[in-house]
Amino acid sequence: MQNFLDQFYLNFIKDDRWKYLTDGLKTTLLITFFAVILGLVLGFLVAIVRSSAVKSGIKKPAKIKEKGVYFRKLLGYYLFKLVDFICQLYLTVIRGTPTMIQLLIMYYVIFGSVTIDKRVVAILAFGINSGAYVAEIVRSGIMAIDIGQFEAGRSLGFGYPATMWHIILPQALKNVLPALGNEIIVLLKETSISGYIALTDLTHGGNVIRSQTYSAFMPLIAVAVIYLAIVSLLAAGVSKLERRLRTNER
Repeated sequence: MQNFLDQFYLNFIKDDRWKYLTDGLKTTLLITFFAVILGLVLGFLVAIVRSSAVKSGIKKPAKIKEKGVYFRKLLGYYLFKLVDFICQLYLTVIRGTPTMIQLLIMYYVIFGSVTIDKRVVAILAFGINSGAYVAEIVRSGIMAIDIGQFEAGRSLGFGYPATMWHIILPQALKNVLPALGNEIIVLLKETSISGYIALTDLTHGGNVIRSQTYSAFMPLIAVAVIYLAIVSLLAAGVSKLERRLRTNER
């Protein structure tokens, strides 16, 4: 017992080493929060584009007498095809390369010649990475909605964007909520590699304590327990939201 107390004092109390964990936790939560927002925005936009390309089956417009109308439709067709291609390329590249490599490229290559806050770099890297997975999750939810829902929206006088926003996305969100919650949890844990760009997150804070005390057990266990507590809270929040949504359906 005395040895445990001595180790606890050495790792956390002496020289206020506990601050490495609290400061790192703040950084981890900050990165996760803004990366989740960025990932959700990117993911929903890409999912709408990709699902629209399949659901609506946009075809090249047929020639009509009004040349102005025809060229506008033709321009819109090619613009949509270009955006869809960019979305496909984005999904392929991001899902096909490791998150750590993307973080290093973002820091050393893209922003290598400019001075920028490392937290911003991490937010961009993790947010862009998460967006690709959110896009596929949301797209699967949209594709699961019956085509009749689109036709019902049109019959009510909604255009395609209004139908997607008011009818399709709310239903898709209920279907994919567990998967989205899991993606947020994965993103939180992925931020543990932020130390590769010398960013003092929670994991790096534990490693700093370990390097000073030459004791690995307590700082690493403390980091693991903190991550476990946060993940448990997130999982409980998602479960509660699921139950509330199911209740509202009745």
